[in-house]
Amino acid sequence: MKLIIAVIKPFKLEEVRDALKDIGIQGLMVSEVKGYGRQDGHSEVYRGAEYTVSFVPKLKLEIVVTDKDASKTVDTISEVAKTGKIGDGKIFVSPIESALRIRTDEKNDDAI
Repeated sequence: MKLIIAVIKPFKLEEVRDALKDIGIQGLMVSEVKGYGRQDGHSEVYRGAEYTVSFVPKLKLEIVVTDKDASKTVDTISEVAKTGKIGDGKIFVSPIESALRIRTDEKNDDAI
């Protein structure tokens, strides 16, 4: 099993969610996060005053998938979340040692 963590632009969430459903991914967790990367924030003008936004709002998606679904999940997120502009985000993939569905006691691949 793999844990896929994707950091994306907020307006891309529904498109990514729909695309993941289309390839059979049944669940994901979403968190609102703030951060910065190479862009190091940006400047905005509000009521005539310019100020610097050091941390950019993003969404963090966490998805646990079987090993065989990991590659197509990453590819799908990458294709759908891409705008071609700075700040499109990142995707990280980590191994998962075990999983347990609390309600049924199903384990590992059966739990996801």
